[in-house]
Amino acid sequence: MPSDKAAFRRRKRLETLGSFALSISVFVVLLLLWEWVSRTQYVDPLFSSSPSRIAATALVLLRDGELVRQIGASAKVFGIGFGLAIGFGIPIGVALGWFKVVNRTFSPLIAMFYSTPHIAMMPLFIIWFGLGLGSKVALVLISAIFPVIVNMQAAMLNVDHDLKIVGRAYGASQWQLFKTVALPSSVPFLLTGLRLALGHGLLSVVAAEVFGGSSGIGYMIEYAGSTFQIDVVFVGVVIIALFGIVIDRGLHYMNRKVDSWRLNGA
Repeated sequence: MPSDKAAFRRRKRLETLGSFALSISVFVVLLLLWEWVSRTQYVDPLFSSSPSRIAATALVLLRDGELVRQIGASAKVFGIGFGLAIGFGIPIGVALGWFKVVNRTFSPLIAMFYSTPHIAMMPLFIIWFGLGLGSKVALVLISAIFPVIVNMQAAMLNVDHDLKIVGRAYGASQWQLFKTVALPSSVPFLLTGLRLALGHGLLSVVAAEVFGGSSGIGYMIEYAGSTFQIDVVFVGVVIIALFGIVIDRGLHYMNRKVDSWRLNGA
């Protein structure tokens, strides 16, 4: 039995390495193709860029400290807004899914706000909170919080009914059922909600800085685009993409670990 488990782990490890190698190969081929197209002048360099030019521009921005300043400004906005979305979204979603009265009362309101285009609210946030940090954080918060709320609500509504019946039969209280049954089963829903919230939050950071920012990656992209600094625009886009990939892969890794733990526990 142990040898079977070891063989299974080795096979899974090889499959993961193979998938990773294939993904990297495709990425490298696309970069080389992009570089070749740029060098053969099929595309006007005034309106496009190339991987080598993007890398060179990123190095220049890093040396003079501009890139670090802009990344720091965006990371601050995203960190505060995303943290608040998690801090408020989890308990709100739990309350909506666990308590029937709360669910019936507030679910239509949550559905309405979830389907509202939040970027359209940025002018209001600027009026209410000014052009500083407050309006940007508000947009990230309201964009990222609803995926967390909806997924935690779904987690509570999809708790195994048989487990709840067994727990009640053994005299478990509501709090004990919640702590031992509902919370453990909600972790995959939470991680899915965080991955969705990540995308919404990153879009909102860029949008907020384009609308009314004086710093940040979104501001850098907007300013560079208006002055035809195409290489700088691509640097900003690549940084946002890399930031999203790193966090998303981290959450995906956590999700796999949780699934493995649940299967082994079962």
